[in-house]
Amino acid sequence: MLNKLDQYLIRQFLIILALSALGFVSIFVIVDLIENLDRFMDNQVPAAVVWKYYLYTLPYFVSIGLPMSVLISTVFSLGSMVKRNEWTAMKASGISLYRVTLPLIICGLFLSGFSFALDNMLVAYGNEKRFEIDRDYVKRKSRHKLKNTLKNIFLQKNTSTHISLTQYYIKKSTGHDLTIVDLGPSLIRERIDAKKITWNADSAKWSLSGYSFRMFNDQGLETKVMFGTPDTLLGLGFTPDEIQQQARKPDELDYYSLTERITQLKENGVDTLRWEVTRYLKISFAFTNLIVVLFGIPLVVLKEKNSLSFGAGASVFVIFGYYAFIKFGQSLGFKGIIDPMVSAWLGNVVFMTGGILLLWKAKT
Repeated sequence: MLNKLDQYLIRQFLIILALSALGFVSIFVIVDLIENLDRFMDNQVPAAVVWKYYLYTLPYFVSIGLPMSVLISTVFSLGSMVKRNEWTAMKASGISLYRVTLPLIICGLFLSGFSFALDNMLVAYGNEKRFEIDRDYVKRKSRHKLKNTLKNIFLQKNTSTHISLTQYYIKKSTGHDLTIVDLGPSLIRERIDAKKITWNADSAKWSLSGYSFRMFNDQGLETKVMFGTPDTLLGLGFTPDEIQQQARKPDELDYYSLTERITQLKENGVDTLRWEVTRYLKISFAFTNLIVVLFGIPLVVLKEKNSLSFGAGASVFVIFGYYAFIKFGQSLGFKGIIDPMVSAWLGNVVFMTGGILLLWKAKT
């Protein structure tokens, strides 16, 4: 059960959190709008589309602004108690630092779960939609251009059907070196190869050139071979839209979609290092909200005389130092210097350890 002190502290924390989050999101929107205004105007992007663009961007801005808001809320909600000598009175009455700050730690843990859910439900979807708007309306100056040529494409329709293309040209809807393999319980059953495929929109089928069709028996031995005529129309079980999904960036995918993509790429022998780092970051970054709470508490109580000014100043260094460490670990992971999971959690482990040590020092 929450006592009056817990309710008071949580209420203060949430009020400051809402105000600071609103402030950060507003700043992000204004800065981004100023940066993009000339691109929107040059391409005559309708106001309704710009509105939709920032509506889709809001979850991302909330996600990156939340840790900063949580840190500020921790410092100011606890710092106001120190400034009004409420903290001194509680210490004199025998209430421990851990007991006083327990509601803030629980809030940090809850917000970490909220951040993970937000990233997987809204941020990934919003990123996909705003990148589409950027590509469709801002044209050549888009910062999120969709590649016209895709290489080494792999699709998996089900557990047995595997599709690969060495190259695919999006504008022409044309692919080269197609291979479709249908696997049985242990051996190959059917295989289709084609030198070139082109999408025929009228028939919603693929036009195949230089293709062959092979069937195999239960022992894996070839039993039938057929060579197709030029420009044969066939339904291959996939569309150009499904191929273009391969061009989606990790930021446009949620944790579960990333996991599926990584599994698919591994089965086809593709290096998944960058994808794995990004996937682990989607979990580790959510815990930033808990870590900044652990760091924010001792920043206030270690300097009781100047708790608010010291805490506010130190918060800036903490949050930027943390983000720098996250990027450092990410770079090491991308280069394969350290394991993807270690690279994603490196900043969290270092700063959580530092926060716990500072909390222990503040107690003593």
